Amino acid sequence: MTKLRFFLLLAVLCLPARPLWAWGKTGHRVVAQVAYNHLNCVARFRVDKILGKQGMVYAANWADEIKSDTIYPNSHDWHYQDFNPGMDDSSVVATLSHYPAEGGNLFRALDSLAAVLRHNPKDSDALRFVVHLMGDRFCPMHTAHLDDLGGNRVRLNWFKQPSNLHSVWDDGIISYVGYSYSEYAEYLELKFGARKRQVRKMSWAEITLANYQLCNHIYAYQESWDGNCYRYVYDFAPAVDWQLYVGGIRLAMLLNEIYG
Repeated sequence: MTKLRFFLLLAVLCLPARPLWAWGKTGHRVVAQVAYNHLNCVARFRVDKILGKQGMVYAANWADEIKSDTIYPNSHDWHYQDFNPGMDDSSVVATLSHYPAEGGNLFRALDSLAAVLRHNPKDSDALRFVVHLMGDRFCPMHTAHLDDLGGNRVRLNWFKQPSNLHSVWDDGIISYVGYSYSEYAEYLELKFGARKRQVRKMSWAEITLANYQLCNHIYAYQESWDGNCYRYVYDFAPAVDWQLYVGGIRLAMLLNEIYG
């Protein structure tokens, strides 16, 4: 058993599996590409040496692809961190250090994986997990409500096809936009590049609260939504853009700290 497997099997609780993906393959590659574009020279060289040139982009979906493998049997619940509705700000922020007893282990897993990489930066599996899970952290339905399993139980029709709220945010909006991951990353840089310093200065408390508030907005919108998918994309695509960009910049910050 590798140090990573031993460490995480001790640190992460095993909860019942549930159907989920995050951002879809394109979204995770977008986050990874944004991050890769913002690695400093030393960090990029060291990450490329572990995963291959731009390997973190190509490995961005690895953590989803191994869910059926027994190599990391508890990893399914590392992908989400559910919240209850009606939480006050202090309770939301408290989850960053006092991990909830139920509703996923995303925050715990990311903290544990970062610790593994600081101890052993060459651990390729830990690196792949970090690249993927940082994307999950900024997907709203991966920090959504526990009682509906992050929107999986909220049924809806998406462009006349049966779907659910979780799937719409994982892939539906991004697929409708239609960019390749490289086009999307370039678009986000043009759109948000001037705000990069702001993103770097944000605390994890501010980020977590903003994500929670976005989830609340999504649920409130759902209650009065008339089923117009075109309008849904128009109203929420800017939020998706921002979440992808911030996720990429924060991933780059972490990797620059560890490898740079």
